[in-house]
Amino acid sequence: MNLLKEVFMKYGYFPGCSQTGSAKEYDISLRKVIEKLGVSFDEIEDWSCCGATSAHVTNHKLSTALAMRNIMLAEQQGMENIIAPCAACYNRLIMSQFEIANHSGIRKETEELLSASFQKDVKVFNVLELFLNIGIDKIIENRKRELNDLKVACYYGCLLVRPSGLTKFDDAEQPESMEKIAEATGAKTIDWNYKVECCGAAHSIARRDIVVDLSKKILDDAKYHGANVMIVACPMCHTNLDMRQRVMKRTYPEHEDFPVLYITELIGLALGMDEKELGIDLHFIDFNYKDLVPENSGVG
Repeated sequence: MNLLKEVFMKYGYFPGCSQTGSAKEYDISLRKVIEKLGVSFDEIEDWSCCGATSAHVTNHKLSTALAMRNIMLAEQQGMENIIAPCAACYNRLIMSQFEIANHSGIRKETEELLSASFQKDVKVFNVLELFLNIGIDKIIENRKRELNDLKVACYYGCLLVRPSGLTKFDDAEQPESMEKIAEATGAKTIDWNYKVECCGAAHSIARRDIVVDLSKKILDDAKYHGANVMIVACPMCHTNLDMRQRVMKRTYPEHEDFPVLYITELIGLALGMDEKELGIDLHFIDFNYKDLVPENSGVG
């Protein structure tokens, strides 16, 4: 992580489609939190969808070109480092970069499609790398509220730390980076079994039954190991684990609501912001830290 510490505290920002729509609270909380921590973004001008699952499973050439178009734009706009907070976007961007770098035929085809050539590497960070770069100490120093009554299940999902040969920032089977960030907020983290298991991802539309089954197993394991809240760093994971709880209740009447927050929202709470300011009130499952954290506890 020493290399990360040398990066300027200004980044290009690739929001991706979810951040501007179904996961706008992730975007809201991310922008507010980094501002508090003294970091700034320059959003990539004219960015477009990276292709995500849809392009990746239908047309390999197109999926590479869609992702690399955004890398090309960042390069042309003078950005050396960009943040992709969506785990799927992050995965597609780094995978496409790998293919461009290691397959001359794919590089040539992609450059022809985009009518441009790639001149330099643009480093793509995910949101966990961003906060590790900013520094755990920075979060602790700016903490205004203690969250030590929160028992957090850190859920990485299947894309954020894989493939391990490309992501490299954490272990693919037993990652710890999200726990380090969560603990900097004062929250306690739990040891559990499902933190890198798949929630069903894009099956949410075509095979909702699969998603409900997988997501329930994830939530149940977190509860079993003592968690009272889950944190994620992926819009698709949040959709499946938060929104699909309504269907879970119809399928499994015994299911009890379990709040799911973005990692940025957890940090924002620790920095003294409230639920509405962070967009937490937009979630399907209610969360109110006052139900868990004594009002007068904590710092500041």
